[in-house]
Amino acid sequence: MRIYNSATHKKEEFQPIESGKVRMYVCGPTVYDNIHIGNARTFISFDVIRRWLIASGYEVTFAQNLTDVDDKIIKRANEQGRTAAEVATEFSDKFIGVMRAANVLDPDVRPRATKEIGPMIAMIKTLIEQGHAYAADNGDVYFAVRSDPNYGQVSGRNIDDLMVGARIEENEDKNDPLDFALWKAAKPGEPSWPSPWGEGRPGWHTECAAMVHRYLGTPIDIHGGGSDLAFPHHENECAQATCAWHQGFSNTWMHTGMLLVDGEKMSKSLGNFFTLAEVLEQHSAAALRLLMLQTSYRSPLDFSWERLEGAENSLTRIAGTVENLRWAANHATADADEAASEAFAAKAAETRAAFMECMDDDFNTAGAMGAVFGFVTECNQYLEQAGDAADKAAALAAADTLAELLDTLGVELPEPKVELPLGLLGVAAGLVAYTGDDVDEAAAKILEARAEARAAKNWDLADAIRDQLKDLGLTIEDTAAGTRIKTL
Repeated sequence: MRIYNSATHKKEEFQPIESGKVRMYVCGPTVYDNIHIGNARTFISFDVIRRWLIASGYEVTFAQNLTDVDDKIIKRANEQGRTAAEVATEFSDKFIGVMRAANVLDPDVRPRATKEIGPMIAMIKTLIEQGHAYAADNGDVYFAVRSDPNYGQVSGRNIDDLMVGARIEENEDKNDPLDFALWKAAKPGEPSWPSPWGEGRPGWHTECAAMVHRYLGTPIDIHGGGSDLAFPHHENECAQATCAWHQGFSNTWMHTGMLLVDGEKMSKSLGNFFTLAEVLEQHSAAALRLLMLQTSYRSPLDFSWERLEGAENSLTRIAGTVENLRWAANHATADADEAASEAFAAKAAETRAAFMECMDDDFNTAGAMGAVFGFVTECNQYLEQAGDAADKAAALAAADTLAELLDTLGVELPEPKVELPLGLLGVAAGLVAYTGDDVDEAAAKILEARAEARAAKNWDLADAIRDQLKDLGLTIEDTAAGTRIKTL
């Protein structure tokens, strides 16, 4: 398996620190509002990566934080006349709920900043003792960026370049304009905790470093987030951790590309800003994931409602192919062509191998999905050619291959509606004087009556059968393997 390390700007052979195990951390949200689809792109991408690592046999420990104390949370609370804790609790719960709705696995560990104040204070004290941080007269504590000779290793930035043309907030309490806050002195009305430097709260960059060290140990195998976090957030995390504990922080850094909407940056002012909850009200989580899988996690993703509708249609096509394969396997009435069956079974194995090869190449979901879509076409061609002589084993293996590969990436195919309503008995009785109580037998009688009507060119009767079935939410589908009644 090869993974692109954004710190080294190249694909590297993945070698976990501990054989067979992966320790992975992805920065979570600041919980002051509903997450938008740009946020969701990152979380869904790393869910896919995590799922593939698990499918590849690794024991994955996945941690993701919730930033539940921050300037944005405090501002929102003041605007709404609530406490910061109330705002954070509301949107933490909403985030967890919408992630589950999007079929994103819960993390193994989900620490919250407000519950990790002790470990953060301990780390800050260590940094001060080692000369990497200092307490200012106003109660703030700052990290001394120039004390870290390796600062810039994550983002590829150079300290001197950062100073050229940089818009850095004036702050007389800092020793250097590049230094960043580890601890912020309390302001009136803000949540705060006691510390050796007075009442205050942690800086944003501080929490992840302390949480990673506490729950996963350092170094870890993979640290991820959106590309916008590479600098300064991930750079500052890494600086704190490596200076505090004198060892690497993460062996591999991974960052997702931006999400665009119809080719433009998403913003409320352009009217193209959508929350994940809004999207899931109109489309399935599986379709949204399928759309995202068709672009590399590192590349910009262009979202549009038309593309999402296209993904929904693709999902329906795949699900229909899986259903048709299973139906053909169980309703074959003639002997299958042995050579054609063997060739088709080989296609399933080739698809699985191509899928795995793509996923092992930096989680190339676009290539993996290309293999899936190609196999769907081959499945439909096989069904067309086999007619009512589909090979049961080959057809079922093909159906299982499609369903399993998509499930590996968290794409759940819609379940086929296979139960026929009891009202079908009445339709059959009205058409062929059927008096039994077997729904499947009634369906067969209806199809027989319809075939006879069409053969006799009795289009009125054929249309009447169709209309009565439609009233029950059913339709007649002609397939290469035969005709069936199915739900709309």
